Amino acid sequence: MTERPRPWSDDHHRLTRPDEAERAHFGDAFERLVGIMARLRGEDGCPWDRAQDLASLKPYLVEEAYEVLDAIDAGDPRAHEEELGDLLLQVVFQAEIRRQEGAFDAAHVCHAIADKLVRRHPHVFADGTADTPEAVTATWAEIKAQEKRDKGGDTSALAGVPRALPALLRAQRVGEKAARVGFDWPDVAGPLGKVAEEVGELAEAIEAGDPAAIGHELGDALFSLVNVARFVGVGAEEALQHAVERFSRRFRAVEAGAAGEGRALSDLTLAEMDRYWEEAKAREGQGG
Repeated sequence: MTERPRPWSDDHHRLTRPDEAERAHFGDAFERLVGIMARLRGEDGCPWDRAQDLASLKPYLVEEAYEVLDAIDAGDPRAHEEELGDLLLQVVFQAEIRRQEGAFDAAHVCHAIADKLVRRHPHVFADGTADTPEAVTATWAEIKAQEKRDKGGDTSALAGVPRALPALLRAQRVGEKAARVGFDWPDVAGPLGKVAEEVGELAEAIEAGDPAAIGHELGDALFSLVNVARFVGVGAEEALQHAVERFSRRFRAVEAGAAGEGRALSDLTLAEMDRYWEEAKAREGQGG
């Protein structure tokens, strides 16, 4: 492994350098974590940690990221702190595996992202200008595209959207990237009309009883709804998560209503279930 320059010590970039106390505070903490991980993966370390590889860690990385989101939504700073630590552990864990392979280590990871941040913020660290968030986004995209060209990578406008993203989030990111190069409707009426069109085609496929066509048209309808979300500035993934939460709360209220009568949910009529459902909606003070 080769040493990388430390951008924060390069006055050419005019970076804000932490003072000695701050460097010790952050550096000692990170060094401690990296050291513990190296010990766990060492010859006399933990059998479980030593048995892991990059493939086995993939589910934990995804799980910890979603637990961070849950902590944010809960508005609990202590839980947020804990979950960020769990997520950071996954980064350090993977970096330690690569260090043992001789590829890179946690310091390389830190310097690589620091280098990238410096390169892509010329309005802060060099002589570029960007006075609005939109200008920053445009500059970032332009620099990123040039980096890909320099590396001979995928230069499509859609490059950089991971296939492993949840489908709604991936659809929204793909739509955003296409829109940046002008491939978009002029206003929200376009995707709204497309939703109506695709729902009609879905109904036709259902009537025809064609499973393949049903799956195809359902996907098109969902993609069109995501485009509506993008136009109105709503995250489709988050919107659906909230809808699932509302459904879950109200369904549990129906279950509680049945239990209060000493009855099983399966003993209720649809009208009785609907009554408890509407009562739950009323308690939430929502109309939909």
